[in-house]
Amino acid sequence: MGGSSTGVLRKAVCNLDTPEEDVTEDQTDQASKAAKRKRPAEKRATKKKKSEQKGVVAEEKEAEGEKSNKPKRKRKKKKTITDVLASSKPKAGSPADLQNLVTQYFSDKRSVIEQEDLRLSDSCFLSCNDLTHTLSSYLKQVCPKWAKIQKNHTEKSSVVLLIVCSSALRAIELLKQLTTFKGAAKTIKLFAKHIKIEEQVKLLQKGVTHIGVGTPGRVSALIENDGLNLKSLRYLVLDWNWRDQKLRRMVDIPEIKLDFMKMMESGILKGSKEDVIKIGLF
Repeated sequence: MGGSSTGVLRKAVCNLDTPEEDVTEDQTDQASKAAKRKRPAEKRATKKKKSEQKGVVAEEKEAEGEKSNKPKRKRKKKKTITDVLASSKPKAGSPADLQNLVTQYFSDKRSVIEQEDLRLSDSCFLSCNDLTHTLSSYLKQVCPKWAKIQKNHTEKSSVVLLIVCSSALRAIELLKQLTTFKGAAKTIKLFAKHIKIEEQVKLLQKGVTHIGVGTPGRVSALIENDGLNLKSLRYLVLDWNWRDQKLRRMVDIPEIKLDFMKMMESGILKGSKEDVIKIGLF
């Protein structure tokens, strides 16, 4: 009896010790199995997401490819003055051309009444060059009494005939063309290249000068600084029809156009309105 009871007790003790260990191990196994089951599912979800992203990228690339394959619309190139003039025949300038330029320039600077005061009548103009004349032949036509006019001119710091062109090089070219017209008349260069304005003022004050050939910028500056007065000015000849390498006239170049209008406003328009100064478009 004693031995059997002792065995029973030992079994009972063993049975009491093992359940916790067995339960813990079972739980660990279950957790690890669950984790293993979860990993493939997560991997599948990640793969699915990546494949979806790849699909979106592929669609975007395909769309870009379609766009790039579409023919691009060519932008219309804006025509320059050179393009317009190159495709048209040379046309002689007219009084209306100068009048339109003056009106356009002062449209936002003067009132309607003031603009009317700037309007020049046809009597303000000399006959225009029809593109057949040289400078000398043109001047002989518009100034038939030049010898007498030249002889009667005695005013210093002034000229009787003022020829205005776009550049110093063009001014030198025009001075050479004056040979057969000017006779004994004295000429002066009125441009900025290599010549200081103070030197030109001194030359004008030193003696009587009959003809001035220059650019709008320098002529305007001389008038503004009282180096050149308009008391004796009778003829203003504009080198209107000449065009540079880009086929631009003097008034087609923005900076020269600005100087030109400043020069015209400095007393020439007023003198022309009063029938003192005649304007010729060469």
